[in-house]
Amino acid sequence: MVRCVARELVEWSGVDAQRLVDLLVERALGEIGNYYYYTLLRMHLVGVKGDALRRVVDDAREEDRNHFEALVPRIYELGGRLPAIFAGELGGLGALRNLPAEADVPQIIPILLKATEESVRAYTQLCSATAGKDNRTYNLVLAILHEEIAHQVWLLEFLGRDASDGAACPRDISPFVAPHLRPPQSAHLEPSSRTA
Repeated sequence: MVRCVARELVEWSGVDAQRLVDLLVERALGEIGNYYYYTLLRMHLVGVKGDALRRVVDDAREEDRNHFEALVPRIYELGGRLPAIFAGELGGLGALRNLPAEADVPQIIPILLKATEESVRAYTQLCSATAGKDNRTYNLVLAILHEEIAHQVWLLEFLGRDASDGAACPRDISPFVAPHLRPPQSAHLEPSSRTA
């Protein structure tokens, strides 16, 4: 059996590592599920109001994909694994799973707000569980929490704006999570630049 030092350190600090891994897996599945549903949702966003909301959805969609990609390495560092699933079996999706097949903008906004509220609660719980105990996980989930709160703000701003005001997301994609998305260090050497 391979020793998982990261998991041992987390357990030593007083965190239930298995519970933490389970919560991280649930969030990772929720993030990739949200990405999937945001992709489908884009097809319903037509007209002036739909185009304005689509910009918000597109940014949230890309950030949720980034959240998934940032969570997965930490899950594996802690000795966890993601289940092999299909799109129809995505877990942890919550409110976005309730999107009507033929939704319009007024129907979509409350569902999106509920989904962001669920994410904010889940990441707040993860922050509380890891604060002062597992700094690596804490920093990651805090970064994601900041972005989930921004998603909520974008939607609330959208509700308060006229569609002609433009997008409510005036920042780069994943500014808080970006440092956690660095590619893993490769153990192999770069190919030789010698010519034959």
